[in-house]
Amino acid sequence: MPGYAVLPFVAMLLAIAICPLWVPHWWERNRNKLLLSCSLGLPVAGFYLVQRPPALLHTLEDYLSFMLLLAALYTISGGIRLTGDLEATPLTNTAFLAVGSVLASLIGTTGASVLLIRALLETNRERSRVIHTVVFFIFLVSNIGGLLTPIGDPPLLLGYLKGVPFLWPLRLWRHWLVAVGALLVSYFVWDSIQHAREPLARLRRDRSELRPLRVEGAVNALALLGVVAAIALLHAPWREGLILGLAGVSLWLTPRRVWHANGFTAAPMVEVAVLFLGIFLTMIPALEILRARGPELSVQAPWQFFWATGLLSSFLDNAPTYLAFLALAQGLGLTNDVVGVSHEVLAAISVGAVFMGANTYVGNAPNFMIKAMVEQSGVKMPTFLGYMGYSAAILLPLFVVLTFLLF
Repeated sequence: MPGYAVLPFVAMLLAIAICPLWVPHWWERNRNKLLLSCSLGLPVAGFYLVQRPPALLHTLEDYLSFMLLLAALYTISGGIRLTGDLEATPLTNTAFLAVGSVLASLIGTTGASVLLIRALLETNRERSRVIHTVVFFIFLVSNIGGLLTPIGDPPLLLGYLKGVPFLWPLRLWRHWLVAVGALLVSYFVWDSIQHAREPLARLRRDRSELRPLRVEGAVNALALLGVVAAIALLHAPWREGLILGLAGVSLWLTPRRVWHANGFTAAPMVEVAVLFLGIFLTMIPALEILRARGPELSVQAPWQFFWATGLLSSFLDNAPTYLAFLALAQGLGLTNDVVGVSHEVLAAISVGAVFMGANTYVGNAPNFMIKAMVEQSGVKMPTFLGYMGYSAAILLPLFVVLTFLLF
């Protein structure tokens, strides 16, 4: 393929990164996103339909499997509602983040974020200093916590669909433990300082207005376990059939008031579906070029893959970035431990995509979603550059340490 065949893919990723900032009102409509995806993706689809139909068919199969899995996880987790108001001590907030970091790998970063953010905000509603708590929540629950399973984060799910074994991400437990542990300790110290600065009147009110945690729609937890089992044990089309059935059961059994209270709508999934349609189509020639011409690039060592994948994942969507660098690594002809690459390189690509998706609001889908939900509750979040100030001060030093320790 000629080099210019990658331009639609580049244009698609740049549009996802830039349009929410430059033309936010135009970008709000899913119809406009679909127009963008079709204008960039259909010419590529037409070319492959004529020249290489099997490649197009394989890509569409991957797209349908990917979207079905994401939609099922989004639907089932959206039927679980956690409410309550605990005393917002540093220990309580740290426990929220720790539990969320574990849940992120079990039910996905999107599911864990939606499940916990409202209860965390309710717990902290009496406090005046909560922005740092939400920022760490995005770091841990919406991104880094989802490293250990394909369900955890979209890049890992795409890797699974490309042949990475379901249990392979568990090899990254050391990366997860170092990052999550360091961030939890940092948060506890930070929140302890902020808690000591709270007005006494607010702290008294926080101790007096308590409500125990309650879970509604708990039957969906069984459905989530069923999805995990289906992904781990079955292959297409039985996997997709069971997952679709579990999503249908969730819609049938979950009380309507739970959906309403969670603000559940199909709009976020429609947005993901139309954007990833364009991404999957335009990335076909891009991935072929990277596999064929990968040795011409200078990215070869694991630490280089970690930083290259991570920095691009910070400003582009981390899922297609993961696939791009996986294809690049496959083109290098390195040790074939798993899906044509070495364990060390695949670890670097996986950790880079998942961890550095937390660097900006546009790095991973849950980031902007949590920002919007928090602002709807009345808490003013940092601007795009303000959030990057937090990530540069907190995350980048951590990633440097990870490079020396593990890459």
